[in-house]
Amino acid sequence: MNSLTRIKLSFMMFLEFFIWGAWFVTLGTFLFNNLNATELETASVFSTQSFGAIIAPFIIGLIADKYFNAERILGVLHLIGALLMYQMYNATNVGDFYPYVLAYMIAYMPTLALVNSVSFRQMQNPEKEFSVIRVWGTIGWIVAGLSISYIFHWDSADGIGEGLLRNTFMMAGIASLVLGVYSFMLPKTPPVKSQDKSNSISEILGLDAIKLLQNRNFLIFFIASILICIPLAFYYQNANPFLSDIGLENPTGKMTIGQISEALFLLLLPVFFTRFGFKKTILIGMLAWTLRYVLFAYGNAGELSFMLIIGIALHGICYDFFFVSGQIYTDARAGEKYKSSAQGLVTLATYGVGMLIGFWVAGYISEYYRAADVENFWQSVWLVPAGIAAVVALLFIIFFRDDKEVAAKATDKPYGAETERQELTSLP
Repeated sequence: MNSLTRIKLSFMMFLEFFIWGAWFVTLGTFLFNNLNATELETASVFSTQSFGAIIAPFIIGLIADKYFNAERILGVLHLIGALLMYQMYNATNVGDFYPYVLAYMIAYMPTLALVNSVSFRQMQNPEKEFSVIRVWGTIGWIVAGLSISYIFHWDSADGIGEGLLRNTFMMAGIASLVLGVYSFMLPKTPPVKSQDKSNSISEILGLDAIKLLQNRNFLIFFIASILICIPLAFYYQNANPFLSDIGLENPTGKMTIGQISEALFLLLLPVFFTRFGFKKTILIGMLAWTLRYVLFAYGNAGELSFMLIIGIALHGICYDFFFVSGQIYTDARAGEKYKSSAQGLVTLATYGVGMLIGFWVAGYISEYYRAADVENFWQSVWLVPAGIAAVVALLFIIFFRDDKEVAAKATDKPYGAETERQELTSLP
């Protein structure tokens, strides 16, 4: 890959995740303070991400992969996204806001696979080249969060009171417009003509890999993957509103510590996986979720603020040690025949079904405690996902058996291009 192409792809990846980080992190705070949304209305809005994740494979597998250049459909979707962002910026109530955010998520989620597709098609050695490109996406998410807190101060107490968080949608919309136009300048990525690629609905959704669930270990992992998405949804839906509500300064900027942590622990993951095996590595990820929420439950914005920072920093272990390890395990367990379908099945189960359940559970729990007018609202809320993660970890310890044969296959082939190709919705 020449230097110009590398720069083009890096800027594309930067904008792709800058756009997401520019509005999604503060969405819960915006809904509560700007649109007076209830907890269940907030859950409904966040659930649009899951609907987008479920619909996205059809757009990519049945439309983009067959008929259009990837860079062109990427551009069209981001131009549509820019218009929808402007409508979200102008919305004054949840009823007006919801159809636009739903349409936006349906348009945006496919772009996560499209930027990967555009990138991989320009690479001769994806295992070595992709990570250098993909890291700019994490940088984009971090820059968005730091800008909101330290440059514009939209998430300060005064900024929230003045309703400035609505500007996040304008910022994301402008970036989406830029990426939409810029996409047409990216390297040409035409559809791949292949006699072997059936693009059947069952293959796209990963249904061809359902027979893998006959394996006890994979079934336990599959169920655990869905259940652990419930604590994950609590984080995305409640973390920023929680940090803002208790008075932690620059909450959005501080939450970028989680993305920095994710990048660092991704480098350490092969060491843990090789030394401790899949079961212990993924178990560490589950227990990290429990510890994180306990720290959130008992920390505060004063003398115990370090507990909140540690909880945020645990994001790298929480995400990498469970989800990335899970992708590696799925790749090794499925084998060549069901590799693509298995990754699609797990993606649909986690970011589609699991997160959808999680957002609604988080909404119902928060609604219940607000109605009950409990004294320590946030402590009560965070102890629920801490308990769920602990129970999932306990069940995993009891029922999952370390598969040395699969572990050997996984460690022989490090996390790289093939796993990234299958990863539709890699949340930073």
